[in-house]
Amino acid sequence: MNNSFFSSKILLFGEYSIVLNSFGFAIPYNFYKGSLKLNAGKKNKDSQKKILEFIEYLKKKVKNLPDLDWLSINKDKKNNIFFESNIPQGYGLGSSGALVAAFYDRYVKDKISSEEKLTKNKLQKLKNIFSEMESYYHGESSGIDPLNCYLGLPILIKSQNEIQVTKMPEENALGHGGIFILDSGTSSDTSSMVSLFFKKMEDENFNYMMKKQFIKYSKTCINEFLNGDINTMFNSIKILSEITLKNFQPMIPKKFTKLWDEGIRTDNYFFKLCGSGGGGFLLGFTLDLERTFENLKGYKKEIIYKF
Repeated sequence: MNNSFFSSKILLFGEYSIVLNSFGFAIPYNFYKGSLKLNAGKKNKDSQKKILEFIEYLKKKVKNLPDLDWLSINKDKKNNIFFESNIPQGYGLGSSGALVAAFYDRYVKDKISSEEKLTKNKLQKLKNIFSEMESYYHGESSGIDPLNCYLGLPILIKSQNEIQVTKMPEENALGHGGIFILDSGTSSDTSSMVSLFFKKMEDENFNYMMKKQFIKYSKTCINEFLNGDINTMFNSIKILSEITLKNFQPMIPKKFTKLWDEGIRTDNYFFKLCGSGGGGFLLGFTLDLERTFENLKGYKKEIIYKF
């Protein structure tokens, strides 16, 4: 078996705005990754069970998917296939996306290679296939997570039908500021958070806030980040963090609302949701990592990018 590894992903900007056909920016995060393996042991039985259920789902969707190598799938089922991964589930890092990417890479007969030059049409085709496959896990999927995991490259989302592979601004390894993730200590269910979001969208005020404020500042942050305008971006990040704190309370774990607000009040750091929220990781931005990490002592943190 080809033991290709597929990394986790982080949606730097665009949580919830991409489901409204707007901007987002996703990057691979190689610290966490996973790979399809055979001969599952006792500790892998849960993963094996979930893959078998996923395969049954794909059988029902076969008309909407590219031709799968069912001979290899059935053979690997007998050899106790499982997904070996250190990507935490329910943490907003695309654990299901990495599995879907691995499955596509292994079993699609006429696959679009992640190594080839991808045209706009091929990118869109991949996204649509991944959307169909990952819908098993979330009820509805944009396809961006598995696409990002599969390609292992930053992706700029302009709308559901306009995506492009792009580059990150050059990282300053000696920089004092950066982007980090903070562990909330609890996992979350993406599908329930997304359902809650669409319920909130029925409220006129929330709907207005999303379309006129949240999407606006998410898009601004993306443009400023990609242009390397870090100091300007921090003004926009602060506003986005304030909007999120005010309007996304169910998605922000209660025990972190005070910490979230403290960062805004002191201009020390700014949090935003990492994925759908409700638990998992919080995404943090700061111009002074040393000071911020001192203030957040006692919490598990990881730096993902420095500037």
